[in-house]
Amino acid sequence: MTSSDRLDATFAALADPTRRAILARLASGDASVNELAEPFEMTQPAISKHLKVLERAGLISRSRDAQRRPRRLEPKPFAEATDWLEKYRRLWAANFRRLDALLDQMKFDELKAKEKKRERAKS
Repeated sequence: MTSSDRLDATFAALADPTRRAILARLASGDASVNELAEPFEMTQPAISKHLKVLERAGLISRSRDAQRRPRRLEPKPFAEATDWLEKYRRLWAANFRRLDALLDQMKFDELKAKEKKRERAKS
């Protein structure tokens, strides 16, 4: 899977509110399918489908603990998505700083023009 494919899978998985809720739950620790299904009014197979999407995206993994097969968060895809988003956050932050500087300059120029106008009116 290419970096672009991984990002596509990550963002597609994050697009669903149920999957985001599952990830939020897993942020507090590993959980079984039954534990993850508890807060949702959906069937176990439906929850399993969501888990498969999250697993294919690499956002979660399954381990084995005796009879349990708990899921856990995997940090790498989150880091890749964060890095990708951070590039655009920096770009927009720089654009906003330039816009702020331009607006400040425009305000300054407007005040200077008003001052000149008042001085001319006095003379």
